[in-house]
Amino acid sequence: MGHNKITDEHTEDNSKNETDDNIGAGIGVGIALGAAFGLMFDNLALGMGIGIAIGAAIGTALPATKKSKKK
Repeated sequence: MGHNKITDEHTEDNSKNETDDNIGAGIGVGIALGAAFGLMFDNLALGMGIGIAIGAAIGTALPATKKSKKK
């Protein structure tokens, strides 16, 4: 049988959701680490902001490293 349009769309959506999950996980870890550093340096808001930024960057970079290892 031929390809099903719904199956093809599901595959595309699944890879998009995986990227979103990585960004979400990165932000979660970033908030936790940022809060810890923020408490150490007595500036919680700044620490969490930096943690979110670093976590989002790491979450975005993880799928790229996984794709390059597959090749």
